[in-house]
Amino acid sequence: MPPFDLSFLQRLPWLRTHRRCQLCDDPTDHPTHAICTACETELPWLGAHCQVCAVPLPAAGMICGACQHKLPSFSRVEAPWRYAFPVDNLITRFKHQAQWPQGRLLAELLAEHLRHAFDEGLPRPQALLPVPLARKRQRRRGFNQAQMLAGWLGASLDLPVQPDWLLRRVDTPAQQGLDAATRKRNLRQAFSLELQARVSGAHLALVDDVLTTGATAGVLAHLLRRAGALRVDVYCLARTPRPGDG
Repeated sequence: MPPFDLSFLQRLPWLRTHRRCQLCDDPTDHPTHAICTACETELPWLGAHCQVCAVPLPAAGMICGACQHKLPSFSRVEAPWRYAFPVDNLITRFKHQAQWPQGRLLAELLAEHLRHAFDEGLPRPQALLPVPLARKRQRRRGFNQAQMLAGWLGASLDLPVQPDWLLRRVDTPAQQGLDAATRKRNLRQAFSLELQARVSGAHLALVDDVLTTGATAGVLAHLLRRAGALRVDVYCLARTPRPGDG
């Protein structure tokens, strides 16, 4: 019997020992993430932001005017990046073109961000709850990107995921491009809790891809707090600035 040709296995892309960066395609020796150091450094890291809603601010350690005027129902937003290139492009490819490796990469980097935040004193939640997607949009898209992100985060951070506790009862119009007041009107009565959801006394974290006005997160956090949750945080990939901000 002739010797086995190992070169055949080495040519299989999923068995290659050297990853390639998903942004520039250069080799990367990172043990888990498919991104090179140069591209990771150049990502639009959030920087100074509101300590509650994570909206970008000109100086660190501040609370924005909106949160000072009225605190949202959630306690804190954790997001690594501003919604800007190339993160916005990666999210679009994941969300609208089903390019799941881009979503997996962003989820791995978000998990790394959260591990650092936990080490710095951020309380760990007892469960992750993905933001439910409108049924029509999920049928058209074929998946809920928030649920996939929550699954990856849960596996990486050893946190349970409860994908069915939050229910979307009404298919509201797409929120993209709407102002905060219109978003809130759209979301009235849109969500409910599954009857067996055990949220009383719990610390929970909502998971979504992008936080824009915070209307959806606020409505869901209010629903959970009204049902007895002690604390609700929000974990997302990126935060947009408010209209008119730089």
